[in-house]
Amino acid sequence: MKKQIKFLLQLSLTISLIISCKSNQENQATSKPKKSIAEAMTALPNATIDETIDYYYTLKKEQPDSYNFNNENELDSLGFEYLDKGNTKSAIEIFKLLVAEFPDAFNSYNSLAYAYFTDKNEELAIKNYEKSLELNPDNDNLYAEDFINKSKYKKYDATRFYKIYPLEYYEQDLDELARRLTEVHPNPYKFITKEAFWKLVNTKKKLLTEHITFSEFIWICSEIVASMNCSHTFVGYFFHQERKMIPMDLRFPLEVRLINNALYVSDALINENKVKVKEEIIAINGIPFETIKEKIYKHISSQGYIETSKKNFLNEHSTTIIPYALDFPKSYTIHIKNREEPIALVPLTSYENTVRNFTSYLCKETLCVTYPEDGKTAIMTIGSFNYYGNRISEFKDFMDSSFNDFTDKKISNLVIDVRGNMGGSPDAGMYLLRYISKEPFTYFANYKPNEQSNSVFKDRYELSQPLENTFKGSVYFTMDGTGNSTTGHFMSLVKHLKLGTLIGEELGSNQFCSGGQVLLRLPNTGIKYSVGSNTYETTATSLPADRGIMPDYEVHQSIDDYLNNKDSVMEYVINMIKKK
Repeated sequence: MKKQIKFLLQLSLTISLIISCKSNQENQATSKPKKSIAEAMTALPNATIDETIDYYYTLKKEQPDSYNFNNENELDSLGFEYLDKGNTKSAIEIFKLLVAEFPDAFNSYNSLAYAYFTDKNEELAIKNYEKSLELNPDNDNLYAEDFINKSKYKKYDATRFYKIYPLEYYEQDLDELARRLTEVHPNPYKFITKEAFWKLVNTKKKLLTEHITFSEFIWICSEIVASMNCSHTFVGYFFHQERKMIPMDLRFPLEVRLINNALYVSDALINENKVKVKEEIIAINGIPFETIKEKIYKHISSQGYIETSKKNFLNEHSTTIIPYALDFPKSYTIHIKNREEPIALVPLTSYENTVRNFTSYLCKETLCVTYPEDGKTAIMTIGSFNYYGNRISEFKDFMDSSFNDFTDKKISNLVIDVRGNMGGSPDAGMYLLRYISKEPFTYFANYKPNEQSNSVFKDRYELSQPLENTFKGSVYFTMDGTGNSTTGHFMSLVKHLKLGTLIGEELGSNQFCSGGQVLLRLPNTGIKYSVGSNTYETTATSLPADRGIMPDYEVHQSIDDYLNNKDSVMEYVINMIKKK
């Protein structure tokens, strides 16, 4: 190997001399471009990584002016070549060389951190990401912050409910929250004006005192975050921090369900001797529920001004979010419709959340198909589009098999149920559309070829052709306010392309979202929050961005249907098909 290196050095030197002589002879005014050091390092067949790095240093010593040693992208690209080939250990050594050669470049540490992360060395990954941010705190490497927060702060301190931090900590964190929201989010003022946002921040800042608790502060933060009206921007993970913290005796001791602006008892829990299921609550602690609801809605993140998603959120987390809205009362009394006297509730001693916002009445699997007895109808349940990377083949195989069956069975009516679907991969939504659209379509709008993220997924911005086995019959879609992200994208194109009949309630999302969120953390109080960092919009741009996709037939589940586990929405669709 040493002979091989010596030969290559002599050959390289000879070539350089020839080029130099030729350049002098032709009296060229401009200098020749320097050769790629990365290409030179890969010119050694069967060399070990140590021999490759030794070769780098030898060339740098003997031919410092012949190669582009000052271009950090050379080593960076070479390191990622090793990663792409699955040679993680060699990639780490190349990135260590990169850091040694460019110790002041924050991107060098980003790359080394990523290689350590790939090698499952979390400790060194965090160390190098932190070094990257130390060198350039204002850099746009949100992935670094995201990784540090997810890894370093896995264990959340759920005992801080009554903890009080110094006033200056609260003030600094509130400033940090507002700054990061408006810097990271690509559309911070789409659904709230700049003036209104900062007025809200300043108003909340005036509420901070030396006696405010951590739980009160996190509630303040949640309103500021929710004011951006972005479903991908929220405090904690959908109220996760708050749920874990609140003491049992402060929880609202009933499960309730909001239906058509009326609040019903869905489970009396420990108060079953005081309150009956299905009774309507009109006030809590003397406050009309409508007032409480309006306060709660200000703290729940949603897309645009869509309230169906807020309603579903309240239904799922009523035992914890009602106490926050009422400033954590020590006891609860409720007023029931058609009852004169208020009812004092017994506090909970234990609780396990079993509330179901939506569970398929037809199957337990995320993807499934059932066939009603008429022999002409198929019901396809899509509980999630969450099929990224290699998993997309699982989704495609299911679709291919299902639509082949529809042809074989001569199905003429297809019901696609996306209730409870929180979104996932655009590729999954796009693939299903190719089976139900009879005309070519383009999924995403505003293709920008210079943006790396768009270049990688170029097909999402180009014309998609229907698949050979496209469904020829009538298509119906059932949806609800839980539908989010890619589900909004998918249903927006269903609506825009007029691919079928929509039944249910206003969808929780639409054609526009600021997704690809990153996890951030306030430096003093440690509150975690996520911020949408990229704009994704389908070609259904004519639809309003501040409302969810609207159904053609609005159908709601009654409190009786909910308690009896009756799928009134699906029954409506089946009856519609029968009448057809």
